Amino acid sequence: MTNLRKMNIATRIALLCVLPFASPAAAASFDGSWNVRIASSSSECGNGASVSIGIANGRVSGDGMVHASGRVAEAGGITVTLVSGVKRATGFGHLSGTSGSGTWRGALCSGTWTATRT
Repeated sequence: MTNLRKMNIATRIALLCVLPFASPAAAASFDGSWNVRIASSSSECGNGASVSIGIANGRVSGDGMVHASGRVAEAGGITVTLVSGVKRATGFGHLSGTSGSGTWRGALCSGTWTATRT
């Protein structure tokens, strides 16, 4: 296994251990509708897509052309998975008040994201 893959697995295990301890009441402070703007580090992967997601009691959801799932921890740390057809990307980052930002990675592409509460 490559070191990058080992680190990816270790990060996911650590997140799975921490997320169950997030207080739903504290994570609920991020509840609402959010607009997420996705930027790619490669022009071949497209750039500037926007996705609407919802957060309720710390759980991320979204059912449109892009299905969203994930969790928000009480301190604002967020993990999100977006799926559209056979494409899948996982994002990590932080929400604070009415905005947020982070990074994402898919099978062939990666980049950054920014979010604003609507």
